Amino acid sequence: MYQVTLCTCPTSAIAQKIADELVTEKLAACVNILPNITSVYLWQENIVRETEVQLFIKSKCEYFELLNDRIKQLHPYDTPEVIALNIQQGDHQYLNWINESLK
Repeated sequence: MYQVTLCTCPTSAIAQKIADELVTEKLAACVNILPNITSVYLWQENIVRETEVQLFIKSKCEYFELLNDRIKQLHPYDTPEVIALNIQQGDHQYLNWINESLK
């Protein structure tokens, strides 16, 4: 029912803009922004190492498609990372707060 969606961003400014939009539009109850992560990946047959900003987006499973579409609209990458992990367990009060925040 609830998910944490991960998304990396190239800058703090872009991460903050995406977080603000998702919370304002009630697609996310909360977004944590973790600066200065190092991402290493293969892109166009080259190893790339970049400093990025990680978003941890708390929402509900039923919002994933809308959330994903909105991230793609706001994100500068051609193929942004958007990965959702189902929340198996959580504090009932916190999960209720997520639910209420998305109404």
